[in-house]
Amino acid sequence: MARKNLAWGVVGLLVVLPWLLAAGATASTAAGTVPFFLTHGARSGSVSSTNWAGYAVTGAKGSVSNVNGSWVQPTATCTSGKSGYAAFWVGIDGYSSRTVEQTGTDSDCKGSTPSYYAWYEFYPNPSHTISGLKISPGDTISAQVHFLGGAKFKVTLTDVTTGKSSSTTASVRNAARTSAEWIAEAPSSVSGVLPLSDFGTVSFGYDSTSVAGTNAATVGGTTAYLGGFSTAVAITMVSVSSATTVKALPSAISSDQTSFSVTWKSAGP
Repeated sequence: MARKNLAWGVVGLLVVLPWLLAAGATASTAAGTVPFFLTHGARSGSVSSTNWAGYAVTGAKGSVSNVNGSWVQPTATCTSGKSGYAAFWVGIDGYSSRTVEQTGTDSDCKGSTPSYYAWYEFYPNPSHTISGLKISPGDTISAQVHFLGGAKFKVTLTDVTTGKSSSTTASVRNAARTSAEWIAEAPSSVSGVLPLSDFGTVSFGYDSTSVAGTNAATVGGTTAYLGGFSTAVAITMVSVSSATTVKALPSAISSDQTSFSVTWKSAGP
């Protein structure tokens, strides 16, 4: 995701993208140099990132045209005097490219005060909150990112619980369309990855949301659930300072190929 300005409630935050780099490498963005890495994990089909946890599927350049997902908005457990941030989203690109087309929600903390809201972003452009959607913990959220052709993408986010929905279309130049993602993220500011708020466990997919056809993508003209792709990769979030300190851990994909969860382990960064 690309969002988190340190000003409370302000949009236009910088996302740190897990571009595929060697451990310890850095990536330069327009806002500065932010440390992170994405490395192959000990088990097959797994990687580590300092800001993402969840799953991605990959494909050839220009092959990814759609991704959808659903999750139950988790409750942020907040502590007085400590701020934290956690974003949950689906998107196209960002796993190995320098654009991301994404939409999702946050469960943030400013001290003991939780904050919940929806947003979208066409990175490297800034993110925008969706003012017409009031997000509450426990709500079922459904989201989709769809490639319309040319350079245009459409993002749609629906609060299934309230029945409210919002869609936005924008053009993204040089979008690679090489990956689709279902992610829990520790957002970043220009100074680096921010503390991850304690969201407990966030559950993605049909088994928890009962949203039909969810946690699916279209890659190379083939539409399948997340677990149906041989290129599906589990992403574990680890601390910037120590790759052995886990911040958020994805579960295995369910036997019906539709669902998984991500569990908070530590704030980091």
